[in-house]
Amino acid sequence: MAENKNNRWKLLTDQLRNKYRLVILNDDTFAEKFAFRLSPLGLIIAISAITIAMTTLVISLVAFTTLREYIPGYGDVTERKDILNLTVKTDSLEQILKARDWYMKNLVNVFEGKTEGKTDKPAKDTSGKFQKVNTKPSENDIQFRKDVENEPANIKFEGSGFKKSVLANYLFFSPVKGLVTESFNVSEEHFGVDVVAKKDAMIKSTLDGTVIYSGFTPTEGYIVQIQHDNNLISIYKHNSSVLKKMGDKVKSGEAVAIIGNSGETSKGPHLHFELWHNGLPINPEEFIVF
Repeated sequence: MAENKNNRWKLLTDQLRNKYRLVILNDDTFAEKFAFRLSPLGLIIAISAITIAMTTLVISLVAFTTLREYIPGYGDVTERKDILNLTVKTDSLEQILKARDWYMKNLVNVFEGKTEGKTDKPAKDTSGKFQKVNTKPSENDIQFRKDVENEPANIKFEGSGFKKSVLANYLFFSPVKGLVTESFNVSEEHFGVDVVAKKDAMIKSTLDGTVIYSGFTPTEGYIVQIQHDNNLISIYKHNSSVLKKMGDKVKSGEAVAIIGNSGETSKGPHLHFELWHNGLPINPEEFIVF
């Protein structure tokens, strides 16, 4: 059996390697015009090589030329870019609509006098992990509290208790140019100045700093609070809108809000501007010319 298989395989290989002569003759004169020698194995190799070359050429044309646009399933490159741009714009519009719905919902709640409900109390710790933690104050802490509570109050406003030299080297930028309609008055608990300016005037940061609050309250309207160096805080109230969010870094003279008439305590379009240093209010007119 093994010898028969070997004989058959040898016979097949010999037939594939046999040389044949292909001759092209003139039909009338039988003169030989063209002739070449070939074998079945060589013919198979030549056809395979031509097939591989043609397949590679077609794939290259489809992959790297514009011919692929004529093949069903392939689209134009510019159309794909347009589709991607439209997708990005649609996503942005969706976010804008969500923000506008949230804004309108809050406005309706403010007009209807609704307020946020109380937050849920945190659940008690039942794991026992923190039950052994000592939360009682130490003797030094108790004594320090007593000293602070018994210390006479000596807080003074408007000049006598505040050292102007601390902020003398600061160059304050005027938040807005306008007319001061109500000045700083501690006795009436008016801890800032009211400045009337042009409609839609830009309100600018008085110094470099970081926005520590940007939001809306029913009484004060849209508010921006900025933390500056040397424990100095500037506050901008009754804006029609705010241009910065919490955590933003701002430069002196950079717009942070637009003048407005928001809040229940506002009596007209103006800016209520306050300056606080080390937790105490100071008169802005001593440092800024409005």
